Amino acid sequence: MSRRLAQGPGDPPPPAAGTPVRAVVALGANLGDRAKTIVAALANLGRLPLTDVAASAEPIESVAVTLDGPDTSAPAYLNTVALLETRLAPSVLLAYLHAIELHHGRERRERWGDRTLDLDLVAYGDVRSDAPELTLPHPRAAERHFVLEPWLRIDPDAELPGVGRVADLLAALRSGGDG
Repeated sequence: MSRRLAQGPGDPPPPAAGTPVRAVVALGANLGDRAKTIVAALANLGRLPLTDVAASAEPIESVAVTLDGPDTSAPAYLNTVALLETRLAPSVLLAYLHAIELHHGRERRERWGDRTLDLDLVAYGDVRSDAPELTLPHPRAAERHFVLEPWLRIDPDAELPGVGRVADLLAALRSGGDG
């Protein structure tokens, strides 16, 4: 059953006392020492209050995706996914993700441009939201092999809320040749 947002923008009702929510965070970097940045960002996630990193996948390399589609001339991305157990509200978690990006030199000059670090909140429990400040699940996660593949590696039973099983979504991408 899906929970709809009932409080402020981006925030569902708080979880029951002591009950963490499973959040899925996608990490990507295509500038600088990508591997070092990913490792450091995972460590930053592990230091967030009320949050534990339950698992993270071995990073994979992918072609940069721009507004015009895949760009093989751009630096390649290193991508992974982390599963968090958190009691932070989704908007608070997202604010922390943006702070971690900033700490690692992220500049938001161009949509889908090259970046030192990109952190996306892919899913937060079974919450669904179309609020402009926080869309859940992430609107393009089902189209991105570089999100689905590492996620499936660490959670074979994963589901993208309201969309479907990650294994099925990845199989569909592979058969269509996109992602």
